[in-house]
Amino acid sequence: MNRPVYIVDGARTPFLKARNAPGPFAASDLATAAGAALLTRQRFAPDQLDEVILGCASPSADEVNIGRVAALRMGCGRKVPGWTVMRNCASGMQALDSAIANIQCGRSQLVLAGGVDALSHAPLLFSDAMVRWLSGWYAAKTTGQKLAALRSFRLGYLAPVIGIMKGLTDPIVGQLMGQTAENLAARFEISREEMDRFAMESHARVAAAQDAGRFDAEIVPLIDRDGTVYKADDGVRRDSSMENLAKLKPFFDRKYGRVTAGNSSQITDGAAWLILASEEAVERHGLTPLGRIVDSQWAGLDPAQMGLGPVHAATPILQRQGLAREDIDYWELNEAFAAQVIACLRAWEDDSYCREELGLARALGAPEAARLNVDGGAIAQGHPVGASGARIVLHLLHVLRREGGRRGVACICIGGGLGGAMLLETV
Repeated sequence: MNRPVYIVDGARTPFLKARNAPGPFAASDLATAAGAALLTRQRFAPDQLDEVILGCASPSADEVNIGRVAALRMGCGRKVPGWTVMRNCASGMQALDSAIANIQCGRSQLVLAGGVDALSHAPLLFSDAMVRWLSGWYAAKTTGQKLAALRSFRLGYLAPVIGIMKGLTDPIVGQLMGQTAENLAARFEISREEMDRFAMESHARVAAAQDAGRFDAEIVPLIDRDGTVYKADDGVRRDSSMENLAKLKPFFDRKYGRVTAGNSSQITDGAAWLILASEEAVERHGLTPLGRIVDSQWAGLDPAQMGLGPVHAATPILQRQGLAREDIDYWELNEAFAAQVIACLRAWEDDSYCREELGLARALGAPEAARLNVDGGAIAQGHPVGASGARIVLHLLHVLRREGGRRGVACICIGGGLGGAMLLETV
């Protein structure tokens, strides 16, 4: 199980902010566009892949096994298996981890793995009351039965259920993901000003990275049916300021809360892929690896505190590999909420938390601000749930190579009380 797993290449779409209507691309469109462009520039044919693995948290009804749909649309051929994984916010990272497992056990040598979601296409649903009424209506046979059904109808039955709100609500604790961020803000005494300042900095960092062309190597432009070209993540607010952010009202706890739309990640559409290869595949196809995935870890914790998942997943990797915080050159910690990222940093600095929750003798210490999300994150770029885990791994690799770093950790919180992390090294 010690076979090295290399990252050969990767690509993603621009992340497109949802704007209260279905976006121009379905999830399979996004995955196909990014994957086809990535495969076109390789030294092997698409049908030489051993498998395609795609993470997706919210596939459309007509894209149930979206991994297979994308594989066929990308021209991988009928013989290349395509399949789909789901681990909420870390679905894209789970796809990578599944590829790693299959490469290390010798079942696969060359795998295309990544994640996608088109959250703007999340469905509006009928309420249970409307479904029951429709069931009775279709069961009615006589005129009298139909009239009775019509008399029982209420206009309120037509009120739609927003599918994404149900998907972002934890069924165990009954809280929206943003409410779990409020829990962390209260636990670690994180102020509204601190959250807004973090959000403002995320937008500033992404804007600076865009101006410097730091995302160009990973983004594949999209063109819609009307000929409109999408070249960059479009949720970035270059005018973000403390004054503007302070105007927004709390969304999840309207009376006492501090978490707003401005200091939370955006509802977004996007896809990201990476090509993973064994040493044998690298030699066989004459590939030049960019880096390798050294280790990965999954962790569980209280669903009401799910935002601390990165702490619980990344810490065991450092322990297992005998690494200190200072040995990690750069970190990508997915910005689901500003409160959640700040809470992770405070947990790592807290002796009692590290002792009681992580079993450490003392605080591990948090990553330095200058080494964390150096080009911004999901608050500015958006969080297409299925794609984010793959995006942060891809971007971390680019940061390491650009800055001359050797090791990096990508970590993410996961709805349901989970965390995921991966340790990367450049080669």
